[in-house]
Amino acid sequence: MGDRDLQTGDGWGTGEGRPVTAEAELPRPAPETGVPAAGDATAADRTTADRTTADRTAAEPAASDGKAAAQADDPEAAAEPADGTPDSAMSLVAAFGGVRGMIDMTVPGLVFVVVFTITRATTTSAYAAVAVAAVLAGIRLMRRETLMHALGGFLGVAIAAFVAIKSGKAENFYLLGVLLSGGYALAYTISILVRWPLIGVVLGPILGENFTWRNNPARAAAYTKATWVWVALFVLRIVVQVPLYLADKVTWLGAAKVALGVPPWLVAIYLTWLIMSKAPPPVKVTYDDDRPSAAGSESASR
Repeated sequence: MGDRDLQTGDGWGTGEGRPVTAEAELPRPAPETGVPAAGDATAADRTTADRTTADRTAAEPAASDGKAAAQADDPEAAAEPADGTPDSAMSLVAAFGGVRGMIDMTVPGLVFVVVFTITRATTTSAYAAVAVAAVLAGIRLMRRETLMHALGGFLGVAIAAFVAIKSGKAENFYLLGVLLSGGYALAYTISILVRWPLIGVVLGPILGENFTWRNNPARAAAYTKATWVWVALFVLRIVVQVPLYLADKVTWLGAAKVALGVPPWLVAIYLTWLIMSKAPPPVKVTYDDDRPSAAGSESASR
Protein backbone atom coordinates (compact mmCIF):
# COMPACT_ATOMS: atom_id res chain seq x y z
CA MET A 1 0.00 0.00 0.00
CA GLY A 2 1.44 3.38 -1.03
CA ASP A 3 1.81 6.64 0.87
CA ARG A 4 -1.19 8.07 -0.94
CA ASP A 5 -3.36 5.22 0.38
CA LEU A 6 -2.14 5.84 3.91
CA GLN A 7 -3.06 9.49 3.67
CA THR A 8 -6.59 8.94 2.38
CA GLY A 9 -7.56 5.57 3.78
CA ASP A 10 -10.75 5.20 5.84
CA GLY A 11 -10.15 5.68 9.55
CA TRP A 12 -6.66 7.07 8.96
CA GLY A 13 -7.23 10.38 7.23
CA THR A 14 -9.36 13.43 7.52
CA GLY A 15 -10.52 13.38 3.91
CA GLU A 16 -8.41 16.44 3.11
CA GLY A 17 -5.15 14.67 2.43
CA ARG A 18 -3.55 15.51 5.82
CA PRO A 19 -2.41 12.65 8.04
CA VAL A 20 -4.01 12.27 11.48
CA THR A 21 -1.34 12.08 14.13
CA ALA A 22 -1.53 10.34 17.48
CA GLU A 23 -1.14 13.69 19.25
CA ALA A 24 -4.41 14.98 17.78
CA GLU A 25 -6.30 12.05 19.23
CA LEU A 26 -4.99 12.41 22.83
CA PRO A 27 -7.42 14.11 25.26
CA ARG A 28 -6.45 17.52 26.56
CA PRO A 29 -5.34 17.60 30.18
CA ALA A 30 -7.97 18.87 32.62
CA PRO A 31 -7.25 22.35 33.97
CA GLU A 32 -5.94 22.44 37.52
CA THR A 33 -8.56 23.62 40.01
CA GLY A 34 -6.56 23.58 43.21
CA VAL A 35 -4.71 26.89 42.72
CA PRO A 36 -6.32 29.47 40.42
CA ALA A 37 -4.22 31.50 38.09
CA ALA A 38 -3.68 35.20 38.58
CA GLY A 39 -6.38 35.97 36.05
CA ASP A 40 -8.88 33.80 37.98
CA ALA A 41 -8.61 35.78 41.24
CA THR A 42 -12.05 37.29 40.73
CA ALA A 43 -13.60 33.87 40.17
CA ALA A 44 -11.89 32.55 43.31
CA ASP A 45 -13.21 35.45 45.37
CA ARG A 46 -16.66 34.87 43.96
CA THR A 47 -16.46 31.19 44.87
CA THR A 48 -15.41 32.01 48.42
CA ALA A 49 -18.26 34.52 48.75
CA ASP A 50 -20.72 31.94 47.45
CA ARG A 51 -19.50 29.41 49.99
CA THR A 52 -19.85 31.97 52.82
CA THR A 53 -23.39 32.83 51.69
CA ALA A 54 -24.26 29.14 51.48
CA ASP A 55 -22.96 28.52 55.01
CA ARG A 56 -24.92 31.49 56.32
CA THR A 57 -28.07 30.33 54.55
CA ALA A 58 -27.64 26.85 56.00
CA ALA A 59 -27.24 28.30 59.49
CA GLU A 60 -30.39 30.44 59.30
CA PRO A 61 -32.88 27.52 59.24
CA ALA A 62 -31.21 26.08 62.34
CA ALA A 63 -31.60 29.38 64.19
CA SER A 64 -35.18 29.66 62.97
CA ASP A 65 -35.90 26.11 64.14
CA GLY A 66 -34.45 26.92 67.56
CA LYS A 67 -36.67 30.00 67.86
CA ALA A 68 -39.70 28.01 66.76
CA ALA A 69 -38.91 25.35 69.37
CA ALA A 70 -38.66 27.99 72.08
CA GLN A 71 -42.02 29.44 71.08
CA ALA A 72 -43.52 25.95 71.08
CA ASP A 73 -42.33 25.41 74.66
CA ASP A 74 -43.86 28.74 75.72
CA PRO A 75 -46.73 29.59 73.35
CA GLU A 76 -47.67 32.66 75.38
CA ALA A 77 -44.22 34.23 75.18
CA ALA A 78 -44.40 37.83 74.11
CA ALA A 79 -43.29 38.41 70.53
CA GLU A 80 -40.87 41.30 70.22
CA PRO A 81 -39.14 42.85 67.23
CA ALA A 82 -35.53 43.93 67.26
CA ASP A 83 -36.21 47.23 69.03
CA GLY A 84 -37.96 45.50 71.93
CA THR A 85 -41.38 47.05 71.41
CA PRO A 86 -44.31 44.62 71.56
CA ASP A 87 -45.34 44.02 67.94
CA SER A 88 -49.02 43.38 68.73
CA ALA A 89 -51.58 43.65 71.49
CA MET A 90 -51.38 39.86 71.87
CA SER A 91 -47.84 40.20 73.22
CA LEU A 92 -49.26 42.32 76.04
CA VAL A 93 -52.00 39.75 76.61
CA ALA A 94 -49.23 37.25 77.32
CA ALA A 95 -47.46 39.73 79.61
CA PHE A 96 -50.64 40.25 81.66
CA GLY A 97 -51.53 36.59 82.11
CA GLY A 98 -52.32 35.24 78.67
CA VAL A 99 -55.43 33.56 77.32
CA ARG A 100 -55.43 30.96 80.08
CA GLY A 101 -55.38 33.75 82.64
CA MET A 102 -58.54 35.17 81.07
CA ILE A 103 -60.22 31.77 81.34
CA ASP A 104 -59.20 31.33 84.97
CA MET A 105 -60.46 34.83 85.72
CA THR A 106 -63.90 34.34 84.14
CA VAL A 107 -65.11 30.74 84.25
CA PRO A 108 -65.32 30.08 88.04
CA GLY A 109 -67.33 33.25 88.65
CA LEU A 110 -69.61 32.41 85.74
CA VAL A 111 -70.20 28.91 87.14
CA PHE A 112 -71.03 30.36 90.57
CA VAL A 113 -73.65 32.78 89.30
CA VAL A 114 -75.25 30.17 87.01
CA VAL A 115 -75.51 27.54 89.75
CA PHE A 116 -76.78 30.08 92.27
CA THR A 117 -79.42 31.39 89.87
CA ILE A 118 -80.70 27.82 89.46
CA THR A 119 -80.38 26.49 93.03
CA ARG A 120 -80.29 29.62 95.22
CA ALA A 121 -77.83 27.66 97.38
CA THR A 122 -74.65 29.54 98.34
CA THR A 123 -72.73 26.45 99.47
CA THR A 124 -73.50 24.43 96.34
CA SER A 125 -72.59 27.34 94.10
CA ALA A 126 -69.33 27.94 95.95
CA TYR A 127 -68.30 24.28 95.76
CA ALA A 128 -69.08 24.21 92.03
CA ALA A 129 -66.88 27.25 91.43
CA VAL A 130 -64.02 25.75 93.47
CA ALA A 131 -64.30 22.45 91.57
CA VAL A 132 -64.00 24.25 88.23
CA ALA A 133 -61.05 26.29 89.50
CA ALA A 134 -59.35 23.08 90.67
CA VAL A 135 -59.77 21.53 87.22
CA LEU A 136 -58.24 24.59 85.57
CA ALA A 137 -55.34 24.53 88.03
CA GLY A 138 -54.82 20.83 87.33
CA ILE A 139 -54.64 21.52 83.60
CA ARG A 140 -51.97 24.14 84.22
CA LEU A 141 -49.98 21.70 86.36
CA MET A 142 -50.21 19.05 83.64
CA ARG A 143 -48.78 21.60 81.23
CA ARG A 144 -45.92 22.15 83.70
CA GLU A 145 -46.64 25.82 84.11
CA THR A 146 -45.38 27.79 87.10
CA LEU A 147 -47.09 27.26 90.45
CA MET A 148 -47.96 30.95 90.60
CA HIS A 149 -50.05 30.71 87.44
CA ALA A 150 -51.48 27.31 88.33
CA LEU A 151 -52.49 28.04 91.93
CA GLY A 152 -53.03 31.80 91.84
CA GLY A 153 -56.52 31.65 90.33
CA PHE A 154 -57.50 28.62 92.41
CA LEU A 155 -56.55 30.27 95.71
CA GLY A 156 -58.57 33.39 94.82
CA VAL A 157 -61.68 31.33 94.08
CA ALA A 158 -61.16 29.19 97.21
CA ILE A 159 -60.92 32.26 99.46
CA ALA A 160 -64.00 33.83 97.86
CA ALA A 161 -65.95 30.58 98.32
CA PHE A 162 -64.84 30.29 101.97
CA VAL A 163 -66.02 33.84 102.75
CA ALA A 164 -69.37 33.22 101.04
CA ILE A 165 -69.99 29.92 102.87
CA LYS A 166 -68.97 31.23 106.30
CA SER A 167 -71.06 34.38 105.97
CA GLY A 168 -73.98 32.62 104.34
CA LYS A 169 -74.25 35.46 101.82
CA ALA A 170 -73.78 34.66 98.16
CA GLU A 171 -72.78 38.22 97.30
CA ASN A 172 -69.68 37.82 99.46
CA PHE A 173 -68.28 35.48 96.82
CA TYR A 174 -67.53 38.65 94.82
CA LEU A 175 -66.37 40.73 97.80
CA LEU A 176 -62.71 39.77 97.36
CA GLY A 177 -62.77 40.87 93.73
CA VAL A 178 -64.29 44.23 94.63
CA LEU A 179 -61.67 44.81 97.32
CA LEU A 180 -58.86 43.83 94.94
CA SER A 181 -60.13 46.29 92.32
CA GLY A 182 -60.06 49.04 94.92
CA GLY A 183 -56.57 48.06 96.04
CA TYR A 184 -55.27 47.99 92.48
CA ALA A 185 -56.79 51.38 91.69
CA LEU A 186 -55.12 52.86 94.77
CA ALA A 187 -51.74 51.22 94.10
CA TYR A 188 -51.65 52.29 90.45
CA THR A 189 -52.58 55.86 91.37
CA ILE A 190 -49.88 56.07 94.04
CA SER A 191 -47.30 54.69 91.58
CA ILE A 192 -48.13 57.54 89.21
CA LEU A 193 -47.83 60.15 91.95
CA VAL A 194 -44.38 58.89 92.98
CA ARG A 195 -43.30 58.71 89.31
CA TRP A 196 -42.97 54.93 89.26
CA PRO A 197 -45.98 53.99 87.10
CA LEU A 198 -46.67 50.31 87.58
CA ILE A 199 -47.06 49.56 83.87
CA GLY A 200 -43.45 50.64 83.41
CA VAL A 201 -42.39 48.53 86.39
CA VAL A 202 -44.12 45.50 84.85
CA LEU A 203 -43.18 45.95 81.18
CA GLY A 204 -39.67 47.40 81.61
CA PRO A 205 -37.98 44.08 82.52
CA ILE A 206 -40.06 42.21 79.93
CA LEU A 207 -38.86 44.54 77.15
CA GLY A 208 -35.24 44.31 78.34
CA GLU A 209 -35.00 47.96 79.30
CA ASN A 210 -35.52 47.43 83.05
CA PHE A 211 -35.98 50.93 84.49
CA THR A 212 -33.95 52.96 81.99
CA TRP A 213 -37.26 54.46 80.84
CA ARG A 214 -37.15 56.72 83.90
CA ASN A 215 -34.28 58.61 82.23
CA ASN A 216 -36.37 59.09 79.08
CA PRO A 217 -39.10 61.70 79.76
CA ALA A 218 -41.15 60.80 76.67
CA ARG A 219 -41.13 57.09 77.48
CA ALA A 220 -41.87 57.71 81.16
CA ALA A 221 -44.83 59.87 80.14
CA ALA A 222 -46.13 57.05 77.93
CA TYR A 223 -45.97 54.58 80.82
CA THR A 224 -47.81 57.10 82.98
CA LYS A 225 -50.63 57.42 80.44
CA ALA A 226 -50.87 53.64 80.15
CA THR A 227 -51.09 53.31 83.93
CA TRP A 228 -53.98 55.80 84.01
CA VAL A 229 -55.82 53.51 81.59
CA TRP A 230 -55.65 50.69 84.13
CA VAL A 231 -56.71 52.99 86.96
CA ALA A 232 -59.82 53.80 84.91
CA LEU A 233 -60.51 50.07 84.45
CA PHE A 234 -60.38 49.34 88.18
CA VAL A 235 -62.48 52.41 89.05
CA LEU A 236 -65.10 51.30 86.51
CA ARG A 237 -65.37 47.92 88.22
CA ILE A 238 -65.82 49.54 91.62
CA VAL A 239 -68.45 52.01 90.43
CA VAL A 240 -70.56 49.24 88.88
CA GLN A 241 -70.10 46.44 91.41
CA VAL A 242 -70.31 48.24 94.76
CA PRO A 243 -73.94 49.39 94.35
CA LEU A 244 -74.95 45.87 93.24
CA TYR A 245 -73.15 44.36 96.21
CA LEU A 246 -74.84 46.70 98.68
CA ALA A 247 -78.25 45.92 97.12
CA ASP A 248 -77.68 42.14 97.41
CA LYS A 249 -78.21 41.69 93.67
CA VAL A 250 -76.22 38.46 93.39
CA THR A 251 -77.22 37.52 89.84
CA TRP A 252 -76.58 41.01 88.51
CA LEU A 253 -73.35 41.19 90.49
CA GLY A 254 -72.16 37.96 88.89
CA ALA A 255 -73.15 39.16 85.43
CA ALA A 256 -71.29 42.43 86.03
CA LYS A 257 -68.24 40.47 87.20
CA VAL A 258 -68.14 38.58 83.91
CA ALA A 259 -68.93 41.62 81.74
CA LEU A 260 -66.28 43.75 83.46
CA GLY A 261 -63.69 41.00 83.29
CA VAL A 262 -62.29 40.10 79.89
CA PRO A 263 -63.77 42.80 77.56
CA PRO A 264 -62.49 45.90 79.43
CA TRP A 265 -59.28 44.04 80.19
CA LEU A 266 -58.64 43.55 76.47
CA VAL A 267 -59.48 47.20 75.81
CA ALA A 268 -56.97 48.29 78.46
CA ILE A 269 -54.30 46.06 76.93
CA TYR A 270 -54.95 47.44 73.44
CA LEU A 271 -54.81 51.05 74.66
CA THR A 272 -51.58 50.27 76.51
CA TRP A 273 -50.04 48.89 73.32
CA LEU A 274 -51.31 51.87 71.31
CA ILE A 275 -49.75 54.35 73.74
CA MET A 276 -46.41 52.52 73.95
CA SER A 277 -46.19 52.04 70.17
CA LYS A 278 -46.05 55.82 69.79
CA ALA A 279 -43.37 56.23 72.46
CA PRO A 280 -39.61 56.28 71.76
CA PRO A 281 -38.11 52.78 71.49
CA PRO A 282 -36.72 51.25 74.68
CA VAL A 283 -33.01 51.24 75.45
CA LYS A 284 -31.93 47.66 76.03
CA VAL A 285 -29.81 47.01 79.12
CA THR A 286 -26.59 45.10 78.35
CA TYR A 287 -24.88 43.17 81.10
CA ASP A 288 -21.23 42.18 81.26
CA ASP A 289 -22.11 38.52 80.66
CA ASP A 290 -23.78 39.47 77.37
CA ARG A 291 -20.69 41.23 76.02
CA PRO A 292 -18.09 39.15 74.09
CA SER A 293 -14.83 38.68 75.96
CA ALA A 294 -11.53 40.01 74.63
CA ALA A 295 -10.32 36.50 73.85
CA GLY A 296 -13.54 35.73 72.01
CA SER A 297 -13.26 38.96 70.01
CA GLU A 298 -9.66 38.17 69.10
CA SER A 299 -10.60 34.67 67.99
CA ALA A 300 -13.46 36.02 65.93
CA SER A 301 -11.19 38.55 64.25
CA ARG A 302 -8.84 35.77 63.29
